[in-house]
Amino acid sequence: MGDKKIIIAPSILSADYGILADEIEAVEGAGADWIHVDVMDGRFVPNITIGPIIVEAARRATDLTLDVHLMIEDPDRHIDAFVDAGSDMIVVHAETCRHLHRTLQYIRSRGCRAGAALNPATPLACVENVLGDLDMVLIMSVNPGFGGQTCIPSALPKIEALCAMLGSQGLSPDVQVDGGIKPDNIADVAACGANAFVAGSAIFGSDDYAETISLMRERAAGAQ
Repeated sequence: MGDKKIIIAPSILSADYGILADEIEAVEGAGADWIHVDVMDGRFVPNITIGPIIVEAARRATDLTLDVHLMIEDPDRHIDAFVDAGSDMIVVHAETCRHLHRTLQYIRSRGCRAGAALNPATPLACVENVLGDLDMVLIMSVNPGFGGQTCIPSALPKIEALCAMLGSQGLSPDVQVDGGIKPDNIADVAACGANAFVAGSAIFGSDDYAETISLMRERAAGAQ
């Protein structure tokens, strides 16, 4: 996994929604690779955030990849709406999909890249048989629902085990990590094999978006 492109994906969960377009343009100008959109329903996770209308707004603000993370129950009901809103990547939780393979195939049939996310307590076995259908695997390093949490250390060996599993199958989807990622710990995460990093408060809460993104990229690349 060491030769994969480093991807820094600021999460707009931590952006100022009063000036959302400006915030997206600012992180794009600061060197962001993707824009990460956290969709929460108040059921699968304890918070409620945004819907397709915000994805539409983000799509108008940028040509960067919109990486849409559906932390919602019964995601199959809403995939079309998020595709139509302009998503480039749709990530569903393995815990919420009764027929995960079918869900991933449908996302791809709509012209989107497909990803699967795993909560901290969810074993890798839940995605082992669909790895070949994935463009990305997202390892949650916090329990989802709120920004600004601290990275759970047990995520690191889980990332290593995932990368070993992918290598054994000759696969190389992006390996993304979301939760508590910041300049101080991104090297440790990258050293385990991850190449895509979601950061919300670490970027939007910083005084200089470009400096923070550059530092994160430098430290991640140095650890690969």
